[in-house]
Amino acid sequence: MTRDQIFEFFRRLAEDNPEPVTELEYGNTFQLVVAVALSAQATDVGVNKATRRLFAEVTTPQQMVDLGEEGLKQHIKTIGLFNSKAKNVIALSHMLIADFGGEVPRDRDALTLLPGVGRKTANVVMNCAFGMETFAVDTHVFRVGNRTGLAKGKTPEQVEAKLEKRVPQPFRRDAHHWLILHGRYVCKARSPECWRCPVVDLCSFRKKVMQPARP
Repeated sequence: MTRDQIFEFFRRLAEDNPEPVTELEYGNTFQLVVAVALSAQATDVGVNKATRRLFAEVTTPQQMVDLGEEGLKQHIKTIGLFNSKAKNVIALSHMLIADFGGEVPRDRDALTLLPGVGRKTANVVMNCAFGMETFAVDTHVFRVGNRTGLAKGKTPEQVEAKLEKRVPQPFRRDAHHWLILHGRYVCKARSPECWRCPVVDLCSFRKKVMQPARP
């Protein structure tokens, strides 16, 4: 995409959804870290179902430590990879208490020291909790970036670097939300709904689906 096309791409997405937010439910920054860590290879809907009761009881790293690994597993056993995720959440809670005074750090390097927190999770936390202009590349953002021609790359890191370079103001803070939601609900993996896409004319995808499949 050209610079003008990229601006128009985000202008239209912003027009459709002026204030996009994550679909993960959380009450504070610690809960956000936990929710995003749990969302790896799981849906936001599934994570929210598991965390509603958990977050009603647990709002701090100390409360998570007090709950313990086995207690946490009972809350999140419906989520994929719940055993390893429970271990990581307890470990990151210990680290937050020991190394950060129980507070979630605002720095990406510090965030990625936490067990179970990779670059994508750190970017989500920095963006959603602290309002920083970061580009969290999940499977949806990776697909949309490559398929549309907005930000092509063979790895999430390459796509993130392209987005960092190409996304203009005033769209930078919310860009990854628009891309996630667009990939989740319109530019779907198996059957993109190009017939209702607001940016279809800007997209370089050659196999556009311009009408819904017949029932």
